[in-house]
Amino acid sequence: MSERGAEGGYIGLMSGTSVDGIDAALLRLGADGAVGDIVASAWSPLNDALAAAVHEVGAETPLHRLCELDRRLAEAFAAAAAALRQQAPAELPVHAVGCHGQTVWHQGPDPTTGEPGHSLQLGDPNRIASRTGLPVVADFRRRDIAEGGHGAPLAPTFHAHCWEQQDEAVAVVNLGGIANLTLLPADGGPVIGFDSGPANTLLDAWARRHLGAPFDADGTWAASGRVDAALLARLRSDPYFARPAPKSTGREYFNAAWLLKHCQGTEEPVDVQATLAELTASTVADALHAGGGTPRRVRVCGGGARNEHLMRRLQAHCPGADVASTAVLGMDPDYVEAAAFAWLAWARLHGHPGNLPSVTGARRPAVLGGVYAP
Repeated sequence: MSERGAEGGYIGLMSGTSVDGIDAALLRLGADGAVGDIVASAWSPLNDALAAAVHEVGAETPLHRLCELDRRLAEAFAAAAAALRQQAPAELPVHAVGCHGQTVWHQGPDPTTGEPGHSLQLGDPNRIASRTGLPVVADFRRRDIAEGGHGAPLAPTFHAHCWEQQDEAVAVVNLGGIANLTLLPADGGPVIGFDSGPANTLLDAWARRHLGAPFDADGTWAASGRVDAALLARLRSDPYFARPAPKSTGREYFNAAWLLKHCQGTEEPVDVQATLAELTASTVADALHAGGGTPRRVRVCGGGARNEHLMRRLQAHCPGADVASTAVLGMDPDYVEAAAFAWLAWARLHGHPGNLPSVTGARRPAVLGGVYAP
């Protein structure tokens, strides 16, 4: 354990609800957890069969199928970590891997019944530790849930550690499969963060269905369509959007069945794509406004930061704000989430809380994750 008290590298692994691949980031951290640069990064696509199998997981999936996916995903995560470790400079020891795993089910506490939430990520950390020869920190969400929280989002703790300032409020928006945001106040007040609703999970699913492509590159297809105002109104009427924070969601809720339930069947597919982009941009903007007024600086990460049409629509819904990717903060928007789990691994190994009760609704700060020795 003593070597982890020195400056070193931590590998973060992230596969989001879009299930397109694994983001891996090697983050340089000081002995005190101070964030340096992302030394190396890589994206590893999941093979089509594995991605399809993950997309098919639902409440009725047999246990033997889940066990098989747990193993197959672990091998993919281990390969991504091992490949990235080879890129580490000789002078930078790699201390540990933080693996978020692949979420296959996530539900926050029920606001009506008070039923506790639950969350399941696959990707056996024992296998990752065995294959890489590194300690692995995993299973981050369930301790927060045990403390009464949602177990999500967790990245706001990292955002605050990196970018909280006293002179100006900043919003960090992650446009992954699900959109989540972090509001970093200027006055030292509590950090706010929550899942605002769907982002790439619906856009990608619709592109797969009608384009046969994994995603709508740059939002070009969506930009060529027309927003269906009636459909948009029906989508926005879902009670999730009006629910107060803390709140979290996933593709268990916002999925193709949810979308088709609101469609009348006569819509042009391209117009549905345009409407989905507008849904994401407008609900993210609404969430920012509800936090006490949109901060002047809005910094975007996740795959949606590369979607030019979606970024334009978000800017249109946030007039007066400077909407840009986290690249202007010195961090590649594709790897912010992976870097967050690298830092959360450091936090676990050093006994620092990884959650923010003001974000997740947990009763108290808690050290998150289990440690799996190599």
